[in-house]
Amino acid sequence: MDMDRRAFIARAATAVGAAGIAARSDSQEPLGTGGELNAYQFGPTLWVRTGPTPLLAYRSHPTQKYPYIYPFIGPATGLPVTSESSEPWPHHRSILFACDAVNGANYWQAGVDSGQIMSRGASIAEASPEAVAFVDTTDWLNPNGGVDFIDERRFTVTAPSAGLRLLDADIRVWAHRDVHIRQTNHSLFSLRVMPDLAPQWGGNLMDSEGRRGEAETFGARAGWCAFWGVRHGMTEGVALFDHPANPWAPCTWFTRDYGFISPTPMQWLGEQGMDVPEGASWHLRYCVVAFAGDPAEAGLAALYEGWTS
Repeated sequence: MDMDRRAFIARAATAVGAAGIAARSDSQEPLGTGGELNAYQFGPTLWVRTGPTPLLAYRSHPTQKYPYIYPFIGPATGLPVTSESSEPWPHHRSILFACDAVNGANYWQAGVDSGQIMSRGASIAEASPEAVAFVDTTDWLNPNGGVDFIDERRFTVTAPSAGLRLLDADIRVWAHRDVHIRQTNHSLFSLRVMPDLAPQWGGNLMDSEGRRGEAETFGARAGWCAFWGVRHGMTEGVALFDHPANPWAPCTWFTRDYGFISPTPMQWLGEQGMDVPEGASWHLRYCVVAFAGDPAEAGLAALYEGWTS
């Protein structure tokens, strides 16, 4: 049933984008303008749109492993720039915040019986034509009983121009009890790109220092990483910004040419892992940017500077 649901979501999002492509020429001009934003909620799913066009959905059904965002629509083609479930690791779901190896639980992969990040109920905090903000509080439910972490997350969506869509994430995480995290590459804020934007299938990966591909970006410290490529004759991509005020910043990045990026310290913890005492907290900020053109044309460096200033 879960695979049927994911397949339906992917087909539906692709159909929305394909309809937009069919209605326009192959020029590089992005669809529409920045657009007036609007939002609505249907049960545990919250949608943000630019005018009548879907921009993203936050999904927090109680049967899920964790809440996540899919789709996140590109401004050039109208297609998703992130993947809800792609091989070779179909448990990567688009835009997510989770962690493996926490007090013996796995909040990243496998079934909910190995650990689950449960939403208390997402809601729209504010909505205007210029910005939409939605919030959620989650409990990290250990299958052996009790709660490991509690996080409060706020996402703010803007569309400042025809070629940019921004998702600003502000997340506060508290240890509800003493927590031990083992070394793991599955941790914290992460993004899985659509295959056609990934280097393995002809796309591109670059970090803020100009390093290219997994070979140069993996384990390197950077402010941001971005994927992009040509789709239906138009260039677009998606970037993930890591805020310099985050713990461990500038963080080392876990990157993969098949289309995965995450600024995470957990890959390099070593055998000692990480101990987080009860009551300790992290304040984390990230920004996901869907952009038309390549990183230079989209002005990602200046955008990052403005976002962090």
